This record gives sequence, structure tokens and C-alpha cells, in this order.
Amino acid sequence: LAGAILNRSPEELSVRRGHVLDKATGEQLLPFSEIGRIGYFRTDTLPVGFSADLMVTRHYTQKEYPFIFTNGVQASYVEVDPDTGFVKLLKHWAVEDCGRVLNPMLVDEQVRGAIVQGIGGVLFEECLYDDSGLLRNGSMADYLVPMANEMPDIEVAHVETPTLSSKLGAKGAGEAGTAGAPGAVQNAINDALAPFNTAVFDQPITCEKILKALGKV
Repeated sequence: LAGAILNRSPEELSVRRGHVLDKATGEQLLPFSEIGRIGYFRTDTLPVGFSADLMVTRHYTQKEYPFIFTNGVQASYVEVDPDTGFVKLLKHWAVEDCGRVLNPMLVDEQVRGAIVQGIGGVLFEECLYDDSGLLRNGSMADYLVPMANEMPDIEVAHVETPTLSSKLGAKGAGEAGTAGAPGAVQNAINDALAPFNTAVFDQPITCEKILKALGKV
């Protein structure tokens, strides 16, 4: 694009610190800002048929596997009060395989944070609407999220199976905790309710829903 603006061969030019230079003399010829201005807003000054597109897109398709599968297992230990429907989280475990773990402390806390997000979905977070379709709990004063007081101890461990699709062997751990936590907590609650021959499946699992399942409301 700079060559088209300057009417010079691109081979005669070089780039350094935000400027296009004369390769032979090092003289600054054009700042990047001017190249961008002309390329986006004054294409009428460029040679006919010249493409001034400053964006390049590339796509990558992994060859070894059609997908990169992460995997893991979670378990939750809960206490359910049959008189109030209150669920107390006692402990939570997660073992996950994100491929090569580069920073163990960072990955551990990422998994813990994701588990807390998953617990929020299974026990607390719910959008409530009135008969007019207006959101009743549109602020953090009314929309429940898990806080430190609600959180159990969370033990995290890793199994490392490096993927062949990257030189690092890393797969990613962003959603590992969030995906498994709701199922683990719900299964633990239903295990606690099993002696009463009932179960709950509608998330978030509130005290009211547990009491309804127990036939107490």
C-alpha cells in the first residue's frame, strides 16, 4: 500500500517503528497513520484496481484430531436439611486433564473459579420475571451468586495428556470446572434425597424446590 501511495516498488521500502522508510537511505517516507488514512478513507487516490485491504485472515485446521477433547471428573459432598431444604456444600473434588499444565497454581485457581461459577448455576443464579415480563431481580442485591461463605474446600488435581495438535501440548482449562460442577452438585443432592424416594432436576435447586420434592410445600 505504501508503494502504491509513493509510486515506488515495495522492494525499495522497509518498515521501522511505525514508519515506512527508504530502504537505501533510511529516510522516513510515510507514517503508518497516513497509510491507514489513505487505505481506508482515500482509496480514490490509489491506482485503479489496487486493493487497499489492510486486514489478513487465516484459518487453521488441526490435522491429528478432528477435535481436541479435554476431560475430567468431579464429585461433590453436600448436606441437605429435609426440614428447610437448605443445601450445605461440605467439599468438592475435581481432577481434570487440560493437557500440559504450564502454570500449576494458575490452572488450579482457574479450575476453582470455574467450579464456583458452576455452583452458582446449580444452586443460586436464576432470572425471575413478573407477569408483565419485567425482570424482578435485575441487580446484584437480588440476583444471587455464590460468595466465600457458601464455598466448600475445593481440591484440584490434574492428569496430563498432552495433545499432539500444539507444540505446547496444552488443551485449555477455561470451562473445565464450570461444565462439571452443576452435575456433581445435583447428583450429590439427589443422592442425599434418595432415602425419601425423590429427586430434583430443575436448576437452580432452591430450598423451595427441595421442599416441594419432599411434599412439604
